[in-house]
Amino acid sequence: DKTEMEGTTHDAPKTVDDVFNDFKGRRAGLIKALTTDVDKLFQQCDPEKENLCLYGLPSESWEVSLPVEEVPPELPEPALGINFARDGMQEKDWLSLVAVHSDSWLLSVAFYFGARFGFGKTD
Repeated sequence: DKTEMEGTTHDAPKTVDDVFNDFKGRRAGLIKALTTDVDKLFQQCDPEKENLCLYGLPSESWEVSLPVEEVPPELPEPALGINFARDGMQEKDWLSLVAVHSDSWLLSVAFYFGARFGFGKTD
C-alpha cells in the first residue's frame, strides 16, 4: 500500500509506531520550515503563484507545492493558498496562521492513517 504525495512515493504506515514516526517526521519538517528555514519558506510562498500548500514530509523535511490533483486526495490536504495572505499581514502573524493550519493538518494525517487500523471492530 503506497501513498504518493508531492511526487514522492513512500510506504503507508502499517503499525501504530509507523504512524507515530510519520507524524514525528512531518512535525519536525514543519517546525524546521517555520523556524530555521523561515526565510526560504517566505520566498517560496510568492503570492503571485497559484494556490500553494506547505507539506511536512516523513523525512523531517518540508516543501511548498501545489496541492495534489487527485480527487479525492490520498491524504487530507494541508491549508490551501497560504501564499496569498503572506504580504497582507505581519510576518509573525502569517507564520502563526500557517502554523495553526499545519498543526490541524498533522493531526488529520495521523488520524487518517490511524483510522485504517479499525480499532474496536469485531469483524
